[in-house]
Amino acid sequence: MNDTAQRRIRVLLAKPGLDGHDQGAKVVARAMMDAGFEVIYTGLRQTPEQVSRIALDEDVDVIALSSMAGSHLPFCRKLKPLLEANGLGDKLWMIGGNLPAQDHDALRSLGFTGIFPTGSKFDAIVAYIRENVRENVA
Repeated sequence: MNDTAQRRIRVLLAKPGLDGHDQGAKVVARAMMDAGFEVIYTGLRQTPEQVSRIALDEDVDVIALSSMAGSHLPFCRKLKPLLEANGLGDKLWMIGGNLPAQDHDALRSLGFTGIFPTGSKFDAIVAYIRENVRENVA
């Protein structure tokens, strides 16, 4: 769609489950906004159903999770079929936060291709979104 190139990239940034730590997510959201993205931040304690519904309602290009509580794999396993059922399988799925290296392959196999552990650089996150969203919407 030609107008996609003209509009800002829309990113949903969600905090899954019982994770009550959102300072990092707010800092990442600010970096994304500074990079020119439109960011929809869900706030804390979102269910997979809520994340999927918001992603659909907001017509986002990117579905990003920020997880610090260690429940990322069960959450992503529940979220994947909901996103696919809502026709969001072609969106860019990302996750950041406290993500042990041994979980990265499982996250990738669930469709979360952008994995950004704690300490990842903002520039790397922004560049990944720009490269992969352009590729998907061009």
